[in-house]
Amino acid sequence: QVQLRESGPGLVKPSQTLSLTCTVSNGSITTNYLYWSWIRQPPGKGREWIGCMAYSGSTYYNPSLKGRTSISRDTAKNQFTLELSSVTPEDTAVYYCARGWYWYDYWGQGTQVTVSS
Repeated sequence: QVQLRESGPGLVKPSQTLSLTCTVSNGSITTNYLYWSWIRQPPGKGREWIGCMAYSGSTYYNPSLKGRTSISRDTAKNQFTLELSSVTPEDTAVYYCARGWYWYDYWGQGTQVTVSS
């Protein structure tokens, strides 16, 4: 089965860039017609789609993040990476990577990221 795992710092200072990497196992991020998303869930709030990377390398972002999002990939390592710039405490959340765009069939376990000075 496909497995996804998030990794990266759990604590980020305000104004800095949050960077997380999703490593995919038993499935290729270049498989045709598949999409790879980042989703987050702030404490006490619902899940929010951040953006995704398509199999082709094209990216799509939620405009609610106001242009702060960048998703890239390393196909040799079968990884895709989230960078969220200019973070504030409002960006504190559990961050997930998942396969899909609006509906997801595989999820990572999630990783807590806290923005605090």
